[in-house]
Amino acid sequence: MTAPTSTHGPEAARRLPLGEGRWPGGVVPSLGVLLPVAVLVLLAVAVAAPGLLASADPLAADPLRALAPPGGEHWFGSDHLGRDVLSRVVYGARHSISIGVAATVLAVTAGVLLGLAAGLSPKWLDEALARSFDVLSTLPELLLALLIVAIIGPGTGNVIFAIAVAQIPNYARVIRAQTFVVRRSGYVEQALTFGRSRLAITAGHVLPNVLGPIPVLATIGLGGAVIASSGLSFLGMGPQPPAAEWGAMLSEARNYLRVAWWEALFPGLAITLTVACLTVAGRRLQRRFEGRTPPA
Repeated sequence: MTAPTSTHGPEAARRLPLGEGRWPGGVVPSLGVLLPVAVLVLLAVAVAAPGLLASADPLAADPLRALAPPGGEHWFGSDHLGRDVLSRVVYGARHSISIGVAATVLAVTAGVLLGLAAGLSPKWLDEALARSFDVLSTLPELLLALLIVAIIGPGTGNVIFAIAVAQIPNYARVIRAQTFVVRRSGYVEQALTFGRSRLAITAGHVLPNVLGPIPVLATIGLGGAVIASSGLSFLGMGPQPPAAEWGAMLSEARNYLRVAWWEALFPGLAITLTVACLTVAGRRLQRRFEGRTPPA
């Protein structure tokens, strides 16, 4: 006689599909998606309309209230000049995230064009471009961006350019590989048979079919760009004081860690939360792109 099958315990949990029976009602998996989205929406509001989240002037100094701890008047405390840390963190999102977005857009655009050029070019040109991507990829992004800024000089525009150049190989190598697959596909060969021009085939068939991984890469790459922009600003190469920028805020706060931990804690948390939420969103996009996660 066959023993009854238990509906409880570890054996039953292993038989259940992923996401079923482990969290009642799917509450935790839902929070795992909604929380990063909520944080990213909040960051978008901080970039577009920071006055909705913070009413104080981020540049207004009050020496009489310098290094005030977090409390009712200053929720995140005040810095060494008496400026409200909450307002500076909120307004700092505009600098830090805008630099990251601009660098990512520039890197994606250049990466797609260079990847297409490599994948559709003669072998000698493809090899030259591919080796260039490989050489640039051997250097850490922040180190390469730092080297470029050291050569061309500091400034917000130069920081955006340097981060974009450091990230271009990430996109170009993927687009190049995708181009090799698409150019050998049946519908491209059929379009060639019908006499369509190479430019029309590239624009109408190749380009739309190689862009699939880009949203995933760009979402994760944006987190790396935010880290790089904050790191370069920490070194004094990005927006200059008194501008509210997360990396610059950390740089100013490093001399006051023993007496005012909050001055460094909150911009550091802003960077960490931003990068973590972008990474979670990017990984989920990747799973959906690969067909491993059903739409929520």
